[in-house]
Amino acid sequence: MKIEAIKAAVDADQTVHWANTGYIVHKDALGQYLITYCHGGSTIGLTDQSGTRLNGDEAEFYVAGATNDQ
Repeated sequence: MKIEAIKAAVDADQTVHWANTGYIVHKDALGQYLITYCHGGSTIGLTDQSGTRLNGDEAEFYVAGATNDQ
């Protein structure tokens, strides 16, 4: 998934995962898009500081329950 598609899915209240179901992409109260590991609470930004490069491969992001053909 591309950055904008990930953000749009999160904004539409869809569950977006990175790599596996243990990682969830969400938006915090400040409007930042983050990736959190559910079992330990570790969190990183969805992108690098420039906001143009994902912190992970596009192919590793997917919407829960959706076919990932991106």
